[in-house]
Amino acid sequence: MIDPAELNRKQKAIEAENGKFYRRLKKRFPPNIDEELIELDARVFSRIDCLACANCCKTISPVFKERDITRLATHFKVRPAIFTDKYLYMDEDGDYVLKTTPCPFLLADNKCSVYEHRPFACRSYPHTATLPLKKSLELTIKNSAVCPAVYEITTILKKKYQF
Repeated sequence: MIDPAELNRKQKAIEAENGKFYRRLKKRFPPNIDEELIELDARVFSRIDCLACANCCKTISPVFKERDITRLATHFKVRPAIFTDKYLYMDEDGDYVLKTTPCPFLLADNKCSVYEHRPFACRSYPHTATLPLKKSLELTIKNSAVCPAVYEITTILKKKYQF
């Protein structure tokens, strides 16, 4: 597994390189790529302990949908507006994201203090097994420079689909 610190140091270069690969792959889209991604996701994540890494929680924010805000506000026993004011802001895309990183709900042992109530984006991260690649291409490119598992999945695909 690539060291998360290495991903952080080389983030822009990794995004650029993997972006080129995925855009070329999109032009010659293998017919079963989504099934292949699901299989690779299962295989790679069987060897990776997310709690040993938590780079996603330390460096990026999930998008918070209204249902996520409501669920977390209920958990904290506050109104959604109070939760939003305390933890979130609206980014340039009009999405609610965390004001700070690392995530304020990340504990010292890399566990999530709101795990049962976490946003949908956290539940499905890094989305390699939950979204079709055509719909998640830009997200996969970004995640390949954050998540060691997505980086490894991308490395495997690059070896297989050399253009």
